[in-house]
Amino acid sequence: MRVTSELWVSALIKRVFSDGGFAAVRRRGAREAGAVFVLCRTRLGELDLYVPAPQTSYEEARPDERQFVRTLEKVEEAAVEERLAREMQFDPDMWVVEIEAPQEAVHYLPLASE
Repeated sequence: MRVTSELWVSALIKRVFSDGGFAAVRRRGAREAGAVFVLCRTRLGELDLYVPAPQTSYEEARPDERQFVRTLEKVEEAAVEERLAREMQFDPDMWVVEIEAPQEAVHYLPLASE
């Protein structure tokens, strides 16, 4: 059974803070099943955007674990905001979490295999 989006986001934030990083919910979505988008900001100000993996990536993986793919890498904030605005039009129940962590994002986010 998959945990709710609210619980998953809360656990992510606690993991980042426990490692000495910073995390915040920028947009709160549906408590039970809202899609989660994660914006990762490095200490140098570079931005990466991780989005939910497509359903096809769950065919061989454990279906109870969320998976992500990186769609934007080392981009300007305007590019991220534009992408998130488009996604919000499509899915108003989505979550947006921003993290600035001492670890790589892959330490916190299970990535879908390519």
